[in-house]
Amino acid sequence: MKAKFTKEMIIGIVTIISLVLLYAGINFLKGINLFQPINHYYVACPNVKDVTVATPVFVEGFKVGLVRSIIYDYNNTGTVTVEINLEKSMKINKGSYVTIESTFLSGAELHIHLNTYIDEFLKPGSTLEGKKQGDMMGIVQSELLPAFVDLMPKLDSILYGLHLLINNPALTNSLEHLDRTTANLEISSHKLNHLLSALEEEVPVIASNLQVTTQNFAGLSEELKNLNVTQSIQSLNATLDNLKITTDKLNSKDNSLGLLMNDTLLYNNLNRTVESASDLLIDLKMNPKRYVRFSLF
Repeated sequence: MKAKFTKEMIIGIVTIISLVLLYAGINFLKGINLFQPINHYYVACPNVKDVTVATPVFVEGFKVGLVRSIIYDYNNTGTVTVEINLEKSMKINKGSYVTIESTFLSGAELHIHLNTYIDEFLKPGSTLEGKKQGDMMGIVQSELLPAFVDLMPKLDSILYGLHLLINNPALTNSLEHLDRTTANLEISSHKLNHLLSALEEEVPVIASNLQVTTQNFAGLSEELKNLNVTQSIQSLNATLDNLKITTDKLNSKDNSLGLLMNDTLLYNNLNRTVESASDLLIDLKMNPKRYVRFSLF
């Protein structure tokens, strides 16, 4: 006998199937896979701000699970229990802990910090310690804002000093001098460019003259190379020897020129002779009749 389904039974079965599919679809959109084997652990957190169901759980930057539920114990305030589901092969060492880190885009993330120094592992269902990491806005409010408030008076003094510096006539004069210096540098640069251009035109001529000079030096070097230096030195030595002999004779008294140069007696006689001749000329000039007589008859 075949079973007959009434319209009410069919509607009920379709409704149950729809609810199951809706529940599975919602969990699938949250990232929860109902058909994958998972481990579950509990995390006791002091603050679960920005943590929601399906918040990702990471280990060393790798996603290993999701937040399954958040439980608040009204009888024991100050602690919020977060249930996390991890992959079946994921094991947690004893002494590990979980931190909640807030982000700008995804809200919050749970990061498991494994205690790799211990080889013993927690059993599924165990409770881990949770810690709240300071978010960016909290760091700004707690650290940067007080520092900025303390900096404001100093910043005001700096701005006032900067205002005085900008309005100082010395700065204006310095800028004018700098402007003139820049203009002079530009003029000097143009002159230098003209000089370099002229040098570029003169370089071939200078190079040609230098080549000619080099060739002349080469010719002179060749002539010096072919010159009989030994014979020239011998001739120079002979000349020096003759000059020495002549000098010795001049210093000796065995010749007339040597006597003339070295014998004071001859010099004195000559000097007296010159003086006698001078006296004679003077007397001749004063008394010409004594030496010359004229007779007409």
